[in-house]
Amino acid sequence: MSADPASTFLQRASGPTQEHAYRHGPRIVRLETVVPHDAMPGLLALRIHTDAGTVDGVPVIGHGETYYIPTAAAAVIHDFFAPRLLGSSATAIESHWRFLYERMTAFGGWGAELRALSAVDLALWDIAGQLLKTPIWKLLGGPVRDSIPVYNSSGGPSYGRTNRKVPAASGWPGHGDPGQPGPLEDNWASMNQPGELAEELLELGYHGMKLWSFDAVYRRSGGQYVSAADLREGVAPFEKIRETVGDRIEVMLDGHGFFTLAAGVRIAHAMTPLKPLWLEDILRPDSLQIMADFRSRISVPVAVSEMLVSADSYRQILNSGASDYAMIDPTWVGGITAATRLVDQAQICNVPALMHDCTGPMTLLAGIHTAAARTGVAFQETVRAHLATLYPLLIDEQIQVRKGGLPLPTRPGLGARWLPELFDSSHPGYRCSDLNHS
Repeated sequence: MSADPASTFLQRASGPTQEHAYRHGPRIVRLETVVPHDAMPGLLALRIHTDAGTVDGVPVIGHGETYYIPTAAAAVIHDFFAPRLLGSSATAIESHWRFLYERMTAFGGWGAELRALSAVDLALWDIAGQLLKTPIWKLLGGPVRDSIPVYNSSGGPSYGRTNRKVPAASGWPGHGDPGQPGPLEDNWASMNQPGELAEELLELGYHGMKLWSFDAVYRRSGGQYVSAADLREGVAPFEKIRETVGDRIEVMLDGHGFFTLAAGVRIAHAMTPLKPLWLEDILRPDSLQIMADFRSRISVPVAVSEMLVSADSYRQILNSGASDYAMIDPTWVGGITAATRLVDQAQICNVPALMHDCTGPMTLLAGIHTAAARTGVAFQETVRAHLATLYPLLIDEQIQVRKGGLPLPTRPGLGARWLPELFDSSHPGYRCSDLNHS
């Protein structure tokens, strides 16, 4: 066996957070990642193996994920995080989080680095829950509710998907295809049959529906200017929903960060009569000051923003009054550890939090656990097409909306495990770092 890389690294960086992570077991012995490009090329799936053996006959393996730039995030885990994690305690969640966060921010690491940290954090919480035979929400102090309120985002079965057998590019954030007629084709239905879609969602118990009705405007002409005709096109589906079901369902608009301040103000004014629950990411978060200016010019609530990742960005947004809701993606901001802190931070400012998921099943589960333990969460996003068609290809648990909510997970840890066949060592998206072969 070669020298323990984690011990070598410890010699170079001593301190209380470092030493603690090596004194207490069980230990981390293997890190496995895979990019399942033949199902969802933007997804990174992670497994953290331990030497804890089994609990109730089940191996103690942590499961995590992140989304976008997955191969870059995998490289961070194997090339940068592995020397810290391999051989160290699998239960030293805060110690690992702080150590890795401080090292990556030393050189401005936010994107792939924070996504990689998010995946690791989920897996470590999953391990803790398995060892203690309890769901994560109990470890976080929950429950604060019996069911998590949800809304449906208008993505179809093909949103973020591929069936290519060779590695495929993961695509661009927010650029979904317009869909086609058919079951669960909510992106197509939201533009072509919005009233019927609203009725269907109400029958299923959904509290709200989010549309991307201005995306076609952006793809056609960019986000610098929206014409009167553009406004009529983007607002029309909302008008049809109100004509069909009235105010029995909440409606939201996601702008995917496509528009400038001037265009965004026009969109907001056009949407005002329709009383949306919120407008989300109409502007890019390039300037937090301009986002506050945007909020001051309009009279509808604003949600900001899954596009933010750092705690200080959220602090500035909250302190400036730029947001009526704080949208948080737990696998982009630093995992469950960071997500719960951000929810608490928003609650101090009397701003409700929203948990984002238009990506993968472990992100959704992380949001559910956070919402189950924090009163400050108002809604969990879901894509019903993903629940029905994509997630069953990835995990061993079926996630179902019941009466407009998601029940609290009862299994230990996150509440689901990656299907083991995803981690095929012959898969071109597979990587492994092992304590005994470092």
